[in-house]
Amino acid sequence: MKRVQVIGAHSADFVWRAGGAVAKAVSLGGVAEVIALSYGERGESGELWKEDGQTVENVKRVRHGEAERAAGHLGATFKCLDFGDYPLDVDRERLLEIAEAIRAFAPDVLITHTAVDPFNPDHPVAYGAVDRARSLAAGAGVSSAFATIRPPQLFLFEPHQPELCAFTPTVHVDITNVWEAKIAAMGEMQAQQYLQTYYAQRGEQRGNHARRASGLSEVRYGESFMRVLPEVVEQL
Repeated sequence: MKRVQVIGAHSADFVWRAGGAVAKAVSLGGVAEVIALSYGERGESGELWKEDGQTVENVKRVRHGEAERAAGHLGATFKCLDFGDYPLDVDRERLLEIAEAIRAFAPDVLITHTAVDPFNPDHPVAYGAVDRARSLAAGAGVSSAFATIRPPQLFLFEPHQPELCAFTPTVHVDITNVWEAKIAAMGEMQAQQYLQTYYAQRGEQRGNHARRASGLSEVRYGESFMRVLPEVVEQL
């Protein structure tokens, strides 16, 4: 029973890259929370901006509904801190807000972006903020002047072009039995319909990789992550 928290730069990031892992955790009795630092209203909502008379506030409203319904398909809760996008800026006050969100949920597993993404200016900013906020929420393993939580494991979800983002998959998650939930969640993201086919294909590819790595023939769909912190075990 894991507590899984996903923090993305934009409201749809969690669906494409970690929706299966979220649904899998919930299916095993866990609890999941998704936090978006922005709605992606400026740079991630191309389909919506084709409509005449469109406004930022209406785009935010639509994106919130999409993300909330998508999270519902996965069994997670969704909230947005509404920091704005393109560019996403995180000052001290916002950093502390992220740290407090992590401290309040106290996740066992925390998932966010890679530190490098040459095609998206907001993703590395989100990584830097989440990584730093995680350290603030957990402290340094000693008594502090503020409340701390047990350090959550930190995973990076797969970026759109992993070979350009210093992403090396170290963990494959078998999402075969929750694949339909991920498909349903992706289907809610009408503002980015063009990504639905891409990530459906990526799910099949990573399922193939997981199948070959494990020898488990029943694995059909997967998601890949990069572990940042070492795993502490009693034996190999």
